[in-house]
Amino acid sequence: MSNSISVTEDVSNREEDDGDLLSSGYVARANTGNNSRQQNLEIETLLTRERTPLSVIITSKTATMATPSKNQISLENERGSWSSKLDFILSVVGLAIGLGNVWRFPYLCYKNGGGAFLLPYFMTLILAGIPMFFMELALGQMLTIGGLGVFKIAPIFKGIGYAAAVMSCWMNVYYIVILAWAVFYFFMSMRSDVPWRSCNNSWNTENCVNPYARKDLLCWDEMINKSTTKICSLVTGNITASELTDPVKEFWERRALQISSGIEEIGNIRYELAGTLLLVWIVCYFCIWKGVKWTGKVVYFTALFPYVLLTILLIRGITLPGAFEGIKFYVIPNFSKLTESEVWIDAVTQIFFSYGLGLGTLVALGSYNKFTNNVYKDALIVCSVNSSTSMFAGFVIFSVVGFMAHEQQRPISQVAASGPGLAFLVYPSAVLQLPGASLWSCLFFFMLLLIGLDSQFCTMEGFITAIIDEWPQLLRKRKEIFIAVVCVLSYLVGLSCISQGGMYVFQILDSYAVSGYCLLWLIFFECISISWCYGVDRFYDGIKDMIGYYPMVWWKFCWCITTPFICVGVFFFNIVQFTPVKYLDYNYPWWAHAFGIFTALSSMLYIPGYMVWLWKVTPGDTASKIRTIVRIDEDVKSLREKMQQETTKQAEIYSL
Repeated sequence: MSNSISVTEDVSNREEDDGDLLSSGYVARANTGNNSRQQNLEIETLLTRERTPLSVIITSKTATMATPSKNQISLENERGSWSSKLDFILSVVGLAIGLGNVWRFPYLCYKNGGGAFLLPYFMTLILAGIPMFFMELALGQMLTIGGLGVFKIAPIFKGIGYAAAVMSCWMNVYYIVILAWAVFYFFMSMRSDVPWRSCNNSWNTENCVNPYARKDLLCWDEMINKSTTKICSLVTGNITASELTDPVKEFWERRALQISSGIEEIGNIRYELAGTLLLVWIVCYFCIWKGVKWTGKVVYFTALFPYVLLTILLIRGITLPGAFEGIKFYVIPNFSKLTESEVWIDAVTQIFFSYGLGLGTLVALGSYNKFTNNVYKDALIVCSVNSSTSMFAGFVIFSVVGFMAHEQQRPISQVAASGPGLAFLVYPSAVLQLPGASLWSCLFFFMLLLIGLDSQFCTMEGFITAIIDEWPQLLRKRKEIFIAVVCVLSYLVGLSCISQGGMYVFQILDSYAVSGYCLLWLIFFECISISWCYGVDRFYDGIKDMIGYYPMVWWKFCWCITTPFICVGVFFFNIVQFTPVKYLDYNYPWWAHAFGIFTALSSMLYIPGYMVWLWKVTPGDTASKIRTIVRIDEDVKSLREKMQQETTKQAEIYSL
């Protein structure tokens, strides 16, 4: 069955009468036909028009009804969408809740004044974190396209999309290495006892002593070079207390990493770690290879099960002696810390990293939503879950840290750590005192794997979506092959991080390629491209079209004032306080810092570089260039229609 409406104009009855109001006749005819019969329906309506004495008969033959074409439907189906709202929520939760919630936030709370740190944390969250989280999700849903295509809203800022894609590549290479370490520890824990308990292994040195056994050592104080030094007696001789090592640290450095003396000595690839890295990449590939409908089902496990494990670990942790002393150090406020600038900088960087901002991933995840989805409510829900998880994880970690301090008879300040030090030194040391140490070790590292895995493959999804949406004719039909190629190349580059000198490379990437400098740079330009160049009022109109009402005006204020100000302030403050990165006591050579700066600039320079290039190649005078590439004339509705027309044309070419 086909429906059509055609239009003809009859001007034979056209009459003009000076100043008179004349009638214009409109006749609409709809033809509906099938194989058995044809029905004709004519509807005649008389309308009055001032000073337009024109009789028009509207009939029909060729103009089709406003229904989606087969090509357009086919393209939408191939791009995919979320099967349900819960799939989307859990995917964004999985992205936002990563390793930083478990191993960085609790330590920052302790380091920066305990409960007092929550003041700058929540201020930053309200002034910059939630506004940018909401903006990125809304932008993707509004334009239904990935992180490169969304900058049709402000074409001169498309370099932000390329910069985010480059930064995502660096993130994909280095972040997954942590998961490879976690898998290695998980497998090494699957035995009757954990291998880092004793000093009787082939990788241990003569100075190895278990921290829990040091209280039984014979030690005394001696004056050496006019200073008091603690000396301890071992079977092999007398050494200073600072020369003592422990089996947990030696397992990490001499067994897991087999770390070299510096980045100058890259050494051999650690084949065990190469195997675990390959395993994680294979899992990551099969989490995203079928698109978001498949990814949305995977996150039901990867996003929810870590909460089960965290709860189990918390219940065990608070039953340990010294646990509540650790929790007190975590939550008791020390308001004097709030006068230190570093506290506020830590709050900003923690918010931006833990919420997955600036990488284009939130834009990509939002782009698979229905246009009418209430993205405003979704953003507030996920932000609440993210910050609540961070605080919940703090109780888990510091209950164990308090237990360690109690058992080792050391101050909590000497036990607390963050980053890899917490995951691969502090917690493995804590499980030594627990009955069933292997079980608790397996649970902890399995939790780390799940928490990091969904962040990894959601970041991958953001990068893949941006690239495929930019070149759909070339890549959409070959999506699975393209994802496989990206995974293989990322794996090969990542091998540099699991060589014997890989930890030094890892530290360079962490401190430069995916540093706070790059993230603040991207978020600043992203924010002003929408709020100042496209216009915050037009963006608000687009949000109203989606959710049916205007959000509170607070977000306008944040997008226009507070978020850009915070980004600029912290960016320049970091430059002023810059100190060269070190790994423990190792100082990097100058060329390693130069390589690190190159990795940072590889993303950052895309933004000004693309601006200069596009301005030069765009024809016209300054005013016309501004209207074309800086502040476009289209509102969101017009821009969507224009993009849909382009999509339809691409689909027609694509189907040939």
